[in-house]
Amino acid sequence: PTYEDLCRKDTGHAEAVEILFNPDQISYEDILRVFFNLHDPTQKDRQGPDIGDQYRSAIFTLGIGQKQRAEALREDLQASGTYKKPIATRITPADHLIFYEAEEYHQCYIEKQRR
Repeated sequence: PTYEDLCRKDTGHAEAVEILFNPDQISYEDILRVFFNLHDPTQKDRQGPDIGDQYRSAIFTLGIGQKQRAEALREDLQASGTYKKPIATRITPADHLIFYEAEEYHQCYIEKQRR
């Protein structure tokens, strides 16, 4: 799907980043904490000015271990009072998902905006 396809809001796709990591260098929990700190996980189906299901806050997990750790951190953060509103982040198995590469103009998007 193209970015324009996603903007139609009927594809079921989400803007997401697939992260491949070495657990000897960084833990899954550390990645989850960065994820929660980089965006507002209380916004349902939006991030900033971008609105729609394709902008949902979501964690796509591999296996029951990742799912349980993501759910536990989400619950801990909610109970901590860090966020004033309920956390809307969805936790979904990634077992059968296909990640597509974004168009060139979305590659390194933040860096391109700073130029």
